[in-house]
This record gives sequence, structure tokens and C-alpha cells, in this order.
Amino acid sequence: MRPPKVVVIGGGTGLSVLLRGLKEKPFHITAIVTVADDGGSSGRLRDDLQMPPPGDIRNVILALSDTEPLMEKLFQHRFKQGKGLEGHNVGNLFLAAMTEITGDFNSAIREMRRVLAVRGRVLPVSDQAIALQAEMEDGEIIKGESKIPQSGKKIKRISINPSDVKPSDDVLTAIEKADMIVLGPGSLYTSLIPNLLVPGVAEAIEKSTAEKVYICNVMTQYGETDHFTTFDHLKAIYDHIHVDLFNTVLVNNASIPESILARYDKERSHPVQLDKEKLLKYRFNVVDDCFILTDDKVRHNASKIADQLEIILTSK
Repeated sequence: MRPPKVVVIGGGTGLSVLLRGLKEKPFHITAIVTVADDGGSSGRLRDDLQMPPPGDIRNVILALSDTEPLMEKLFQHRFKQGKGLEGHNVGNLFLAAMTEITGDFNSAIREMRRVLAVRGRVLPVSDQAIALQAEMEDGEIIKGESKIPQSGKKIKRISINPSDVKPSDDVLTAIEKADMIVLGPGSLYTSLIPNLLVPGVAEAIEKSTAEKVYICNVMTQYGETDHFTTFDHLKAIYDHIHVDLFNTVLVNNASIPESILARYDKERSHPVQLDKEKLLKYRFNVVDDCFILTDDKVRHNASKIADQLEIILTSK
């Protein structure tokens, strides 16, 4: 029996955390990763070399790798000094160098996957860098993924430039052949929705007969999802795509220690409220459980989520 094909779409730390749990399962994993980052080392390489930003790709590759801890530490190392080097990440520079050597960003990713013994495929949603633009509720237009959350204003709509960007080779095929498609967790407007705005991606998900799962964030994000409930996250996706892409929602229902909440409160971040009755009214299949780990911060329990996704797949 062939392993189930699971396609995970997103970006940022949320996607990397989830993949560390999923790679322990007998899944054939394809990670489709955003290319909208314009800050830090990724943004500099994007501007200097006219290449897609490598940071999210690097993190996903390392999350799926079976490499030695020292090798992972090397690829995650960020230079603290050096003219031109300060702030750059070794893994980003590796991908930039391999892109120049091979002449192709996807070939560079394949070489890094080979070096690090990665379990699964990693695909940028597009071979081109994508620029984000947000229209705020007051009409202001803000350009740039890194600048959008800084405004502190409510986002009305996000868009991508160029709007006719093409998805990478194999992205649509991976979605078409998937047994399960997972979106999230991750920054709603800057890591998740941009992938769905790439022409053909949302349409491919809609046509797919796969189980389609949305994993909701645990905490709101200042400047993106202030005061959002679980339903608000899904509504924002619908408002951009105009179709219900996901039929199952995974959401945390466990309480968070007050000491940790106090730290998040300083960042104007609060637990995402589960409005289950509303979700059920709109015929979502809601899977709510304790899906978090808490130490000094809150993060998803990747192992438990992977177990739950396996249950959904086997019961389909």
C-alpha cells in the first residue's frame, strides 16, 4: 500500500513546526512554501540577486531533514558581524550560491534536499519572488510583507504582485494527486493567503477530492488578526478566494497558563477564541483538542497534530 500523499501549504515558523511532526509519519510529504518574504537576510538576497527569498524554504528543508544537529546548526547560523555578511544566514547563502551554480532556484532546493537527506519534497509556490500589498480598512495601501503588520491597522484585503505570477512546476500536480491538503498554521495574511492568490492554486485545491484541513493559529497576531476568532480566520480566506476550500478545522481548546498569557499580552497577542457553534452552522468538521505545548511560549504540538491528521486520513 502506497503512503498517503500529504500536501502542506504555508510559510514561517508554523509550517516548520508542523513538518517536524509529520515527517515521523508514513506520509509522502510535499511542502508548498510562500515566497513573499522581503525582510532580513532573505529580503537582501531577494533584492541583490533577483531571486525568490530563501528563508522560509531553508527552514522547511531543515524541518524535514535527517541531518546531524551540528549540520542543522550550521545552516541556521546567522553572521553577527562582517561587512556585507552581518545578518546573513548560512543556509540562505547556500541556496543563493546553488541558484547561481545551477541557474535555477528549484534545482538549488533539490541539491540542498540531497545534502540534508530530506524526507519529502519542498516546492516554492512560485519560481518568482512575490510582493505583497495590503489595503487597510481606512483605505491606506501598504506594500511589503514585513511592513504590513507594523501598521497596526486592520487589513481589508491582501494582494500579490505580479498578479499573474505562475505557480512552480509540480505545485498543481502535487495538489491534484494529494490525499490530504493542509493549510497552516502560520501568519494568515502574510504566510497563508498569499499562496492561495497565486493563479491556479486555489482552483486546484477546490477541484481536489482530497481531505482539506485548516489548522488554526493558537494566538492572534498583532497587525494581522487582532481579536480574530477561528471563524474569522476562515472568513478571511473565503473573502479572498470566494470559495470554501477546507472542510475540516483543527483548533486548540486547551487553556494557556496566565504567566504565559501575560507575556503575549505585552505583544498585543491573545488566544484565538473557538466559536464552535458558528463553525458547525457553516458545516465545518471541527476537531478541537489540546493541540499545544507550553513552556516559555505557546506552540503547536506537532506530534499530536500529526496523529490527528493520520486518524482523519485513515477514517476517510
